[in-house]
Amino acid sequence: MTTDTQLTVTVAGGSYPVVVAAGALVSLPIRLMELGLRGALWLVSDAAVTQSCSEPLAARLRAAGFTVHTYSVPSGETSKSPAQLARLYDWMLSGSVERRDAVLALGGGVVGDLAGFAAANILRGITVIQLPTTLLAMVDAAVGGKTGINHALGKNLIGAFHQPRLVLADTITLTTLPPRELRAGWAEVIKYGVISDAGLFTDLEGLAATHRWDARPSSSWPAQDEELTGHLTAIIKRAVAVKVGVVSRDEREQGERVILNYGHTIAHAVETLTGYGTLLHGEAVAIGMHAAARIAVALGLAEVGMAERQRRLLAAYGLSVAMPAGLDPEAVIAATLRDKKVQAKQVRWVLPTKIGAVVLRDDVPEALVRQAIGA
Repeated sequence: MTTDTQLTVTVAGGSYPVVVAAGALVSLPIRLMELGLRGALWLVSDAAVTQSCSEPLAARLRAAGFTVHTYSVPSGETSKSPAQLARLYDWMLSGSVERRDAVLALGGGVVGDLAGFAAANILRGITVIQLPTTLLAMVDAAVGGKTGINHALGKNLIGAFHQPRLVLADTITLTTLPPRELRAGWAEVIKYGVISDAGLFTDLEGLAATHRWDARPSSSWPAQDEELTGHLTAIIKRAVAVKVGVVSRDEREQGERVILNYGHTIAHAVETLTGYGTLLHGEAVAIGMHAAARIAVALGLAEVGMAERQRRLLAAYGLSVAMPAGLDPEAVIAATLRDKKVQAKQVRWVLPTKIGAVVLRDDVPEALVRQAIGA
């Protein structure tokens, strides 16, 4: 049996491990055997990791006796589309996929969402294993079972809850990330500090004081610094622990899980209106977090100092909070009304009261939203 310390998501349908460690992918063959997975493996990766990660992993799995089929999707948010999903279905069905098989989602959040949704639907559902290779996917998309694709009217409007059997986050893969991708991922880590873990937020401030994330070359993952890599891995695991706890308590987003969408109401609107892929998801989340904090201050829920402290930390990790130029505020407001959290045509806003705590409000006047987005 493998002995790495791990987190565990526990939901109505069972539980699964979430492993965050440097070199974690090496243990994948034995972990699949421990799970009793003996069918074919359908390894879906994005073009950014196909050569550096997917091909060596496929070779390792084949050497362990697994049958492995590989498929690469174009990198970027545009791959979360009905057309790309149909291609995955064609690939698996023409290859005689069986119910005992498993999909391996290797890459960022796009691959995790897309391949996870394909696994949720093919043959009415087969196993999916999440193997995130980006910071954003490790702390957010890979954990919790949310899968789906985008629609022209909004992000992630078509999808399904389909929990993985295993999440294996190998922080060594972060050494290959472009600095912009890494910076975008920090937005989600900072989010967890704001919504639930003030100590994590403070640790991130300390890390920002000793390591520059807002400019090359030090904005890259420190591949040669084992001590710093260990510290960063521990911070990532702490962020993941927040999500693991929330998902375990509220799998289907009927209550507490909504807080994980802090910053996402505006973020999804911005992504939809600017065209998927123009901004990275984490970049849009940073904009949305700043807007939400400004709304909270305007409502008297939070002090101005809290919003400014969040803005400084986002900036320290190279994240802008400025709305994209030329974006119509009325279009942004209209797009928020298509958000998945809308109930009875009222947007449910996740708003901070202090670092480490948030509340839900459905009574935010549109005038405050316009003010918060700079209109």
